[in-house]
Amino acid sequence: MEDASITSIFAVQAAGAAARRVSFDRAARIAALETLRQTVLRYRPQIVAAMAEDFGKPAAEVELSEILPVVQEIAHAKRHLRRWMRPRRVRPTLAMLGTVGRVRPEPRGTCLIIAPWNYPFTLALGPLASALAAGNAVIVKPSELAPASSAVIAAILREAFSPDQVAVVEGGVDVAQELLAQPFDHIFFTGSPEVGKIVMAAAAKTLASVTLELGGKSPTIVGPGANIAKAARSIAWGKFCNTGQTCIAPDHVFVHRSVADAFAEALRKAISKYYGAAPKASADYGRVVNARHFGRLKGLLDEAVARGARVLQGGEVDEATKYIAPTILTDTTEAMGVSQEELFGPILPLIVYDEIDAVIARINAGPKPLTLYVFERDRAFAEDVIARTSAGSVAVNLTLVQFLHENLPFGGIGNSGLGAAHGHAGFLAFSHLKPVLRDRFSVLPILFPPYTGFVRRVIRVLTKVVG
Repeated sequence: MEDASITSIFAVQAAGAAARRVSFDRAARIAALETLRQTVLRYRPQIVAAMAEDFGKPAAEVELSEILPVVQEIAHAKRHLRRWMRPRRVRPTLAMLGTVGRVRPEPRGTCLIIAPWNYPFTLALGPLASALAAGNAVIVKPSELAPASSAVIAAILREAFSPDQVAVVEGGVDVAQELLAQPFDHIFFTGSPEVGKIVMAAAAKTLASVTLELGGKSPTIVGPGANIAKAARSIAWGKFCNTGQTCIAPDHVFVHRSVADAFAEALRKAISKYYGAAPKASADYGRVVNARHFGRLKGLLDEAVARGARVLQGGEVDEATKYIAPTILTDTTEAMGVSQEELFGPILPLIVYDEIDAVIARINAGPKPLTLYVFERDRAFAEDVIARTSAGSVAVNLTLVQFLHENLPFGGIGNSGLGAAHGHAGFLAFSHLKPVLRDRFSVLPILFPPYTGFVRRVIRVLTKVVG
């Protein structure tokens, strides 16, 4: 798309910002959300087909991880929008007696959503639901790395909305750069920390606010008192769902030595149960998105094995179909690429530990992860890990499903992200909380100049009282 076209789309949306603050009221927002819901549901067959074309994602997994979260986000916003939009009264401080203060949510204005390829529908249309609930106009840029999904997203949004409300722009890096040159009021980006830094730098030029949903190496801890069978099932599903191409997938597992052998065997059984003896033939197991990502993952696997890592399960690859089997590695070292890079694929290193202090020290030595997983029946063990580490979120005895909890904010910290999404947190991300203060019988005018002896005494007394 030409630069002028992007500029004109942005200009039309920005020009309507003042009118939208009045006309895009709760009824209009609910209508927009309902239109989005109905259109998404009409396009279910096309969404499933697009995901199969882009990277072989099973139909049931598309329903579970792409369509359900969007429909749920919309329903939750519609249900709670009246309360979210209501101005919230705040209590006056001593110095503010005689005034009435309220916090009034208002739309930020014109927003940009840059979505990734790994969950192209959820991570484009989920934030869009939040942006519409907050009363904004939006330009959505799907990922060019999932071209079939991008085309379906474009079809959905062009059918559901006029471009002055929601526009979609397809394309690659050049298009993203053109979009980032526009003075958006808010940018919501999901992707890698490296690209997140570029987005944040671009936003700084116009002082746009940002929400950055990034990634990192989300660690998993299996404690000595864990329910081994349950932990293995949950970790296997969380890791190999979407072929491991999930920002909150367990990246590596620290497993206590006393249960390491039992856990490894339970993990092998879980993989076999989910995908059969030959995952390549399973209708429930997908493929890596493209040749570049396949090559990166194969390179990491080959390097690890060459440097002494042992393949406990899987390891088979097929470049022609971009297939990498669900793979478990042991005997990895911190010098290997699998220990340094976010894997974002179906390779799971198991790291045996003896003392939890060493695990916590290793986690704290790296960038703060998007998610930390802990499997342990002893609540004190889990609470100790939670208290002594920092992560965007923590899940205990489960994986991935914290993303679906609409009453929990979802977001990273530090290298794994900035800001939060989902439910009320998503509404707030796309809102400006405008303070409004009204005077009723404030006594502050008696403190105005001239600063007589009486006024100075009153100021001193007031300072003493409020302090």
